[in-house]
Amino acid sequence: MELNNLKDAFDRVAKKQKLSCSKVQEVMDQIVQEIEKAIEMMQSITLDHKSILAELKKKLHEIAPLAQLEGTQKELNIALSKYPKALEKTLNPDISKAYRNIEFDSHTVNQIIASHFYRQGMFDVGDCFITEAGEAEAAAAMRSLFQEMYQILEAMKKNGSDLLLGLHQLQFVKILQKGSREEALKYARTNFVPFAGNHMAEIQKLMGCLLYSDRLSESPYAHLLSPTNWDIVAEELTRQFCNLLGQSYQSPLSVTIAAGVQGLPPLLKFMTVMAGKKQEWQSMKQLPVPVELDKEFQFHSIFVCPVSKEQSTEDNPPMLMSCGHVLCKQSINKMSKNGSKTFKCPYCPSDVDAPRCRQLNF
Repeated sequence: MELNNLKDAFDRVAKKQKLSCSKVQEVMDQIVQEIEKAIEMMQSITLDHKSILAELKKKLHEIAPLAQLEGTQKELNIALSKYPKALEKTLNPDISKAYRNIEFDSHTVNQIIASHFYRQGMFDVGDCFITEAGEAEAAAAMRSLFQEMYQILEAMKKNGSDLLLGLHQLQFVKILQKGSREEALKYARTNFVPFAGNHMAEIQKLMGCLLYSDRLSESPYAHLLSPTNWDIVAEELTRQFCNLLGQSYQSPLSVTIAAGVQGLPPLLKFMTVMAGKKQEWQSMKQLPVPVELDKEFQFHSIFVCPVSKEQSTEDNPPMLMSCGHVLCKQSINKMSKNGSKTFKCPYCPSDVDAPRCRQLNF
């Protein structure tokens, strides 16, 4: 990916700069050391200072600071001169050529943006946005749901809770920090039993904390005091809350922008080629080249028929044949003369009966 190349270029500049700074510091230390020696000699000897200064001049000439610094500074200058070119090449300021004229549903986009702000707990910003966009009614329900979630999280953070094992753990450690080992053990016996079947390892660690009740911060279980433990529990609760709402945990706006950043460089390259061949980008139904995205951006499986080389659709779904291979429905209909005869699988010598083929749902 081109952003990785840009990061490598930046790392090279940073490395050269670090080496240059280290060399400068080394040379300066040599110079300071020689000057301090000369000053010490001049203070201890009241005779001819000219000879001491002449010796200092000779030493500084031998150190040759400019000659020592020239090599590392030259390498740094070369790296610095290449970095702006890499920036200009990778971060192309003109991305409009990768844009296609499509119907833009401003209502849906406004809802996605407002939902993003509410997911982050930025209710004032979200309210301002929907007021200016005129989408107050559509976003009101989403606001109330996420506001309730953040109120629950804030209340649990302040008062503790006994809803899930993660929250039990926070409460257990909180009790133990107060120095009450007996009370912590009583709390564990009361609340950890339902989780023993699937979370015995976690419970055993918590029981080990009882041995260090007065010095938990210096124990092998000090990580249980980390503030990030609350963040993990809050994240899990938020994830489940979004799941109950039938929404993704990740903000659609964040995911879309992240996927766009990853897919934009190859699109810009493709547009440059298209412009050279004078082909029209707007008239194409799909890209003639694949745009690879990381696994976290692949939400739906896509099947391309190996016979017709076309992507499956609702009208032309993938079909599982009796031999275990998969073709699209239209290809099967064509090869079987609309189901009137059997045909041979293009991948194996098996005879396939079209009516016995089953539709696959990804």
